[in-house]
Amino acid sequence: MRQRNKPWADDFLQENSHIVIPNSSSHKNNWHELFGNRNPIHVEIGTGKGQFISEMAKQFPEINFIGIELAKSIIVTAAQKVILSKQPNVLLVNEDAANIIDLFSANEVATIYLNFSDPWPKNRHEKRRLTYHTFLEKYQEILDPLGEIVLKTDNMGLFEYSLMSFSQYGFVLSEVNLDLHSIDDPTNRMTEYEEKFSAKGQPIYRCRASISNKNRN
Repeated sequence: MRQRNKPWADDFLQENSHIVIPNSSSHKNNWHELFGNRNPIHVEIGTGKGQFISEMAKQFPEINFIGIELAKSIIVTAAQKVILSKQPNVLLVNEDAANIIDLFSANEVATIYLNFSDPWPKNRHEKRRLTYHTFLEKYQEILDPLGEIVLKTDNMGLFEYSLMSFSQYGFVLSEVNLDLHSIDDPTNRMTEYEEKFSAKGQPIYRCRASISNKNRN
């Protein structure tokens, strides 16, 4: 995603620290206190401009959503969408997903969304893919025993790699969809990227992976 410098970003984030949470690692194992309830926590890694997470929060008010985005110039746009939505069940974090186990404790997260992650197609960049086994290890640590990962992408290479990575690590694939928009799924909220490329006829791939019992033993 192209990033444009926003010199006002730091001030905006400071003024909206109730939405984009500073010192986020200090809330590890206590996110429910910020939301004021014990509802399940769903995390989107790479929340981008925030369309997906703000729409999901509207559709599922009984779920708490946390969006993780590293780029300040992008997360401010997501924060603006969240503010306009007036949804109390969504928070944002300006952090690197590589540090996710510093943000959440064991079993604290019910679902992780990986929406149109950077495919990092070159072999030498494999370790940066969000479905590389070191990331899966971190996801397993923070997901509850019934938790799942939901991945959407338009990149077949990343999709095939992720299916293999999930399976090799021991996750159970409950869905493998090669053309998401060919089915009627009212729970699917599109990202800005998804809207753009699906309008051009690009198929969208989705899979769901859950933790197998053997990985919890």
